[in-house]
Amino acid sequence: MKIQILENEQYMVESKDKPIIGRHYSLEDSVSGTQAQNKAFHALITEYYKSGMHSYDKVDLKQFKKLIKKNLGAGFEGFAYATVSKIKGVYKPFMYEVEKYLDIPVNVRKDPDYKQMIRGKLKSWSDYTKKERMKTMDNLISEMHQVGVNTKKFMEILEGMEEKNERD
Repeated sequence: MKIQILENEQYMVESKDKPIIGRHYSLEDSVSGTQAQNKAFHALITEYYKSGMHSYDKVDLKQFKKLIKKNLGAGFEGFAYATVSKIKGVYKPFMYEVEKYLDIPVNVRKDPDYKQMIRGKLKSWSDYTKKERMKTMDNLISEMHQVGVNTKKFMEILEGMEEKNERD
């Protein structure tokens, strides 16, 4: 169901299904990601992981989710790196945070020792926009099809997503 909130505690139903009197509803902003998207994404990732058809080496489910968000999702929202600077004759370590990988000084990016000190900060799924969530799930489903995931659970998830789209 999709509604628009109006003044004076009024609302307008923008979809075919109407609210049922006496039933409780959780209100979500349709511009940001929805709980349905959240459930579908995590169900897809879990099923992909369980299928064993991915090419990610020896990772647990938590690491697998991070790899999916990195490779198929919005990726990193920033980077942190460490370097050492000489101040008044004494070498001191420093941590820096930047938005883009290219904002990291070239000498840090190129040096094999410093390069190991660069860490990306993955964008949290809860901070994804609705558009980013949809694109990530499309990428995930596409990859699952490409590698041949064809489990009963995968098909059930896809059917549930199609039914939800038809209702909206």
